[in-house]
Amino acid sequence: MWAGNGPNIMRQDAGRGKKKEGNAAKYITRTKAVHYLQVSLSTFRKLCILKGIFPREPKKKVEGNHKTYYHMKDILFLAHEPLLEKFRDIRAHKKKVKKALARKNRDLADRLLNREPTYKLDRLILERYPTFVDALRDLDDCLTMVHLFAALPAVEGERIQVERIHNCRRLSHEWQAYISRTHSLRKTFISVKGIYYQAEVEGQKITWLTPHALQQVLTDDVDFNVMLTFSEFYVALLGFVNFKLYHSINVKYPPILDPRLEALAAECRNLFRNFKIFLSREVPRESLLFVIPAFGGVVSWEGDGSPFKESDEDITHQIVDRPTQGHVFLSREYVQPQWVVPPPHLSPFVDNEAEGYIPEYAETIKRLQSAAKKQVLPMPGVESQGLDDPQTLLVEGIIDRTEANEAAEKKRKLTMLEKQYHDELNMELQGITYSTSLSNKNLQSSVENVKEDTMTTLEESEDLSKVSMSRKKRKLYEAMKIGQERKKDKIKLLKERKKNAEASKTG
Repeated sequence: MWAGNGPNIMRQDAGRGKKKEGNAAKYITRTKAVHYLQVSLSTFRKLCILKGIFPREPKKKVEGNHKTYYHMKDILFLAHEPLLEKFRDIRAHKKKVKKALARKNRDLADRLLNREPTYKLDRLILERYPTFVDALRDLDDCLTMVHLFAALPAVEGERIQVERIHNCRRLSHEWQAYISRTHSLRKTFISVKGIYYQAEVEGQKITWLTPHALQQVLTDDVDFNVMLTFSEFYVALLGFVNFKLYHSINVKYPPILDPRLEALAAECRNLFRNFKIFLSREVPRESLLFVIPAFGGVVSWEGDGSPFKESDEDITHQIVDRPTQGHVFLSREYVQPQWVVPPPHLSPFVDNEAEGYIPEYAETIKRLQSAAKKQVLPMPGVESQGLDDPQTLLVEGIIDRTEANEAAEKKRKLTMLEKQYHDELNMELQGITYSTSLSNKNLQSSVENVKEDTMTTLEESEDLSKVSMSRKKRKLYEAMKIGQERKKDKIKLLKERKKNAEASKTG
């Protein structure tokens, strides 16, 4: 009997001892990772968030498509993390407190609560962001999360600690004070989701979203444990960033944030230069107190701590949001909050030229800005994306060197024609008469001929390069072309809607 089963046992043992290769060795499921680290699922999730480890998508999922996979190197990285021992100590400490309370030993429980294990995230921040620029590049989500927690109600007994909310408010005010003092704010936009801001700090563009000043409600369909873990890391990160930024401008950290001092210290320059603005009580004060000083204005409000009163005769503008006013001062202008930030449906974060469709109001603003700067707009009939750089096309393999030289020559001719067009416009602005009909006609026909020849050359070279592509690159290229066609169809639909709307107005 034993002799007959011997070979089967040997084969089974040989199968167990076989070394894993490929995806089976590179990836591990979440359940196995939790068992390997000997932690709970919540602790594992917290470790992954703090260390910046995320699930992976292997090409071949060995144990099924319904499971979550992690890289084996990341799990081994977690196994040597000092925080893992801290979390185990915290878990053991909670068990001791629970056991003391079960035995009704209140003195022991109080002593244990006063000696609760703690940990810091300083080393993790330095590990994830070796340089300060790396931290600034990853600050978008951090600022959005901190401003979200700062807007939550600080109520005892809720799922979020009051201290966490107060820390988020302090950090958000410190960040806004730095942006206002250094005039680093570049763009603002009000949307349904909230207020978007974009600042430029040490050459890095940072965009974040703040909620509207409304009463926030903590719903039950949100996992606040995950959000609390993210906020814990982001609070530590923003604290380090604020410390570095304040020391870069020779200001002590943490600063003394007095709204009156901040308003009086605002320098008069940029957009709201020499503007003295007063906020009525019905307008969103917190957002305007951030935006106006950031662009060089001096601002006050109705209430305690305001730098100057509403009756100040030096006030140039008063922001209101009521149809009627009790007392109107003739020496100032009364404007709405939309006067400070861009109007709806015209976001400064959208590149209209890259999208291929420029709204009418955006074109009006662009022409007004060009007129203010005494600049001439591009030649009509020539788009910026109509002709690509021949050297770029040559490097990307779309055209060869001969075709690149031809395209460069045609681009040079087009540049000469565009220069001639601008010279003639300048002559017209100076009042010099010349024969416009023949000049403009020849100029437009020359532009169209050069443009058609160049586009024909690019299409022919595109077909030739497509033949030499591999199947994978060809599929990727076709998908890219489909996306471009969809974009063109969307632009065409927008133009048709605009045309129909204009026709309905005239009709």
